[in-house]
Amino acid sequence: MGKFVIKETKTGVKFDLKASNGEVIATSEVYQSEDACKKGIASVKKNAPVAAVEDQTEEGYAQEKNPKFEIYHDKAGEFRFRLKAANGQVIAASEGYKALAGCKNGIESVRKNAPDADIVKE
Repeated sequence: MGKFVIKETKTGVKFDLKASNGEVIATSEVYQSEDACKKGIASVKKNAPVAAVEDQTEEGYAQEKNPKFEIYHDKAGEFRFRLKAANGQVIAASEGYKALAGCKNGIESVRKNAPDADIVKE
């Protein structure tokens, strides 16, 4: 089972969602407080299982309604995803993947791990 790991940074608090193997599958923005960070985690738990997937790397892709996972190319040409809540705010983002299949596997891992993940503080 996955877990959300809350960490303090120089400018605030953020979380990483880790799969059962310890790999980071999604990261948050930096929040001002631990409370705000926990609200972000609650939003990921709620939205990830029901979010549609919008593959922006396809030409003429269909725009999905929020909540959704957006797949896109980063500046290095790698595939990444971001999870947007119902209000359109980005609540989690991935690392870069060399292949689209890896990126899609990352989305499935977030869907599978987020709803029941424990929250721990480092």
